Amino acid sequence: MDIGDSPAPEITRLNAAARAAFRNIETLAYVVLGLMLALAVVIGIFGAGASLWDAALSRGEAAPLVAAVDRLLFVLMVVEILHTVRVSFRSGTLVCEPFLIVGLIASVRRVLVITLEASQAHAPGGWNAEAQGLIDATMRELLVLGGLILIMVVSIYILRRRPPGQEEA
Repeated sequence: MDIGDSPAPEITRLNAAARAAFRNIETLAYVVLGLMLALAVVIGIFGAGASLWDAALSRGEAAPLVAAVDRLLFVLMVVEILHTVRVSFRSGTLVCEPFLIVGLIASVRRVLVITLEASQAHAPGGWNAEAQGLIDATMRELLVLGGLILIMVVSIYILRRRPPGQEEA
């Protein structure tokens, strides 16, 4: 077959049928995933509302309030993932900015949980070697999370400064 020759009609029809079948499977997967994420958001909102109500009733205790914020941030992460699925479904391509936003929310959520755990883990009667080891490990994890948050924020900033319509490499 010369370079200028067109492929056989059977191969072209097979390619078209395969593309259509895979496109339909992809569409079905997006629809099912979107419905499941929407259900997770609804359930998460009710759970976050209950946690927020418990936090309001506890008046001043940090643990229920942090649990409520944690659940709200989880719902926000799921909503961002749902947005990513919607954008991917509409455009047919994956966009990296929503994933960075989900990672940013997850990192902030982890920072909140770490600081709550560290504030409640102080040793009664003074600091011992075990408590000092926990503080050191917590500080290292917070340092890594802080660097990760900074990297994600800079990445989002760079992506937003990119001219519209420019394709990702």
